[in-house]
Amino acid sequence: QVQLVESGGGSAQPGGSLRLSCEVSGYGYPPYCIGWARQGPGKEREGVAVIDNDGGKVYADSVKGRFTISRVTAKNTLMVYLQMNNLAPEDTGVYSCAAKICPHDLKVTLAELLEFNDWGQGTQVTVSS
Repeated sequence: QVQLVESGGGSAQPGGSLRLSCEVSGYGYPPYCIGWARQGPGKEREGVAVIDNDGGKVYADSVKGRFTISRVTAKNTLMVYLQMNNLAPEDTGVYSCAAKICPHDLKVTLAELLEFNDWGQGTQVTVSS
């Protein structure tokens, strides 16, 4: 069973930056699609970004041009990052990473991300002045 652990959350001022990390362990060698979702205060969870096995990326319109998702594979650990620049108060929320086994050549959507099987515990991001 795969385990996901997020880190890197915290507080930032509007216009600032944060980098979230998600360590995926126990995954063996199946191909995984990985993504980030967030849940703001009083809001439903929404997909933010997802990356497939071929490096294809999908972003929510609200974060395009500001957030970048990336992945690095080393030995038995997969790391997924979310670089968040030019943060705004509406970016506040709990950010969670999620994973799902998916074959190469499969493209996933942000809606499908929300149905992924495995999730981390989440990390809080607060943007305020």
